Formats: sequence, C-alpha cells, structure tokens
Amino acid sequence: MTFLPEPRHIHGVVPTSPTTAVLLCNLGTPDEPTAPAVRRYLAEFLSDPRVVEIPRLLWWLILHGVILRVRPAKSAAKYASIWLPEGSPLLVWTRKQSLLLAGTLGERGHKIAVRYAMRYGNPSVASVLDEMKAAGVTRVLVLSLYPQYSGPTTASVVDAVTAWMQRTRALPELRFVNRYHDDPGYIAALAARVSAYWMTHGRPDKLVMSFHGVPERSLHLGDPYHCECLKTARLLSEQLGLTPTQWTLTFQSRFGKAQWLQPYTEPTLRALAAQGVQRVDLVCPGFATDCLETLEEIGVEARDAFLAAGGKEFHYIPCLNDQPQWIAALATIALQHMQGWDTRSPVDRAALQLQRERALALGAAAE
Repeated sequence: MTFLPEPRHIHGVVPTSPTTAVLLCNLGTPDEPTAPAVRRYLAEFLSDPRVVEIPRLLWWLILHGVILRVRPAKSAAKYASIWLPEGSPLLVWTRKQSLLLAGTLGERGHKIAVRYAMRYGNPSVASVLDEMKAAGVTRVLVLSLYPQYSGPTTASVVDAVTAWMQRTRALPELRFVNRYHDDPGYIAALAARVSAYWMTHGRPDKLVMSFHGVPERSLHLGDPYHCECLKTARLLSEQLGLTPTQWTLTFQSRFGKAQWLQPYTEPTLRALAAQGVQRVDLVCPGFATDCLETLEEIGVEARDAFLAAGGKEFHYIPCLNDQPQWIAALATIALQHMQGWDTRSPVDRAALQLQRERALALGAAAE
C-alpha cells in the first residue's frame, strides 16, 4: 500500500497547537438534474455494499444491465422539479448548516472550523479531509447528518473516512458521532418545528412520522435503525403531547421487491384516507435537510396518493434545515463529543488563564 507524502517539516520543531474541525456528512446528490449526472451519482451510491447487501456479481449485472439504463432519466426529471437556483436542496441546506454551525460554535467561544462533505457525489469525504489536512487541521469530529444509526448510512460514512485513512501517512485525531436519535436538543428542535407549523396552519387529524426505509433483513441481522426510529417517534410524540391515536410511524423510499421495514408510507396514507381521515400532516424526523425524498416523494407523490384516496388536506412539514433551535442542538452535540479537546479561541483561553492567575493571587493573599 502506498501512502501519500506529507508536507516537509523542520526537524526538531514542535508543530503548532492542535486545530480542530467538524466534518458534517450528508448522503449526497447529483451535481445537476440531468440523466448523465444522476447516472454517475447512482452508480456510486448503489455500488456501495453497505447500501445493497446481495452478491456482488449478481448485483453488478442488475445495476449496470437494468437500473442505470432506466432509472437516471426518471430520477433526473424528479430532481429538476425540486432543484433550486443555488443547486440541489440537500447540498444547499447542508452548506447553510455548516456555516451556521461554525457561527454558533464561534459565538460560544470555540475556534472550530466546520466543513461539509457528501458520502456520494461532491464534495467527497476524501477531498474535504485532504483540504482539512492542507489547512493544518489535526483533530476532526465526523458528524453525520443521520440522527438514527444504520449500516447503509452512518457506517458507510465511517467506511469512507477509513478508506481515506488507509492512504494517509500522518493521520489527524478522529472521532465519530454515531447517533443522536434521542438527544433532547434534537427532539426539542423537531417538536418546535412541528408546533410552529401548527401555530400557523392549525392541527391535523393525524400526524404521520415518515422515516427512510431499509430492507427488513437488516433488522434481523442486528441493525439498530428500526428501534432508534421508534424511539425518536415516541419521544417526539411525547414532546408534542400527542395520544397514541393522534400519530403514526411509517417508512418510505422502498426499493426493489424485497420486504422493507413496515408500515409503508404511501399505503398507510391511502388507508387513512379510506378510514375517513380528512387531514394528514407528515414530518420526516430522520432527514436533517430537505431533499428529493422529502420534497418530491413526500411533498408530491405521497400527497397525491392521499388526496386520490379521498383525503381532503395533506401538509408536509419541512425538515429542520436552518432552524435556529436545530443548529443550537447540533452545536451542543458536537461539543459533547469533543470533550477533552481544547477548542476555545485564543482570546477566551487568555481570559481563562487570567482568571486562574487572579484566583491564585487572591488565594495567596488570603493566606
């Protein structure tokens, strides 16, 4: 194995004080809403063995023989329908979150750089880690924007970081945030988002909490995702003061013919409409940013399914995105996982040292 060369340093000279950074990681997005760009993105995403756990040769034939020939054009049209002037919503919101998180950490007196990367697509995890090293970063907290742990998401980010580590000679200190599905700040931010929406639009007959689905097989193999989704939903319902009949949990984005975690979102919405439920509000607690799966799959397809089945009103409640309470919670989560790293700004560090010296002086005078 060949390791990349490091910048030359002067023998015997101690490096400067440690520099700390947070790497926010999201799933990823095509570079543009076109079939070629979507094909490149899907090829990378669906080639990850964490995402699709079937024999590699069989899956390669299916992926390149069928899926990448048919799906890119259809998906590109969907991406085009939700694309923003600044680019992909997922990328736009992730970028904003990184800027706001850096600002919040700075306001709390910490000198911490914040960068963002995509597990699939650009900017890649490896390229951003390279940039961090070049900038002198020596300690990195990898903070995935997946509140609930799962192998295809959280563990895949660790895989990407590990692959980068395997070609890097001088490694920074690394820490990972695996989950925050039950973090009080995260739950409170979700509840605030829903409550604010209801203050403006009134309350529904039923609140549906839709999480991204995974194959049911993963649950039986020990993946904790299903249980963590259930806990998030329960905590959110309690924070909102809902009774069990006022909310339900579902799983969306099923792919292929295998059994996935149930109940499925669209069939549940159709069943609610058939039962006479007039208004449904839907929130996606597992998504930190709005993206194709929330804006198009839920905001368009799920809405159409509910109304076509006889429902009268369907409201999609946006993701946390740049909500201030969410950014504050994210900052708290980051700082909790950086305990032991001195991340205070030089000004705050000097002020603290001055306080210590004054305390020592007062103590000596008292004696």
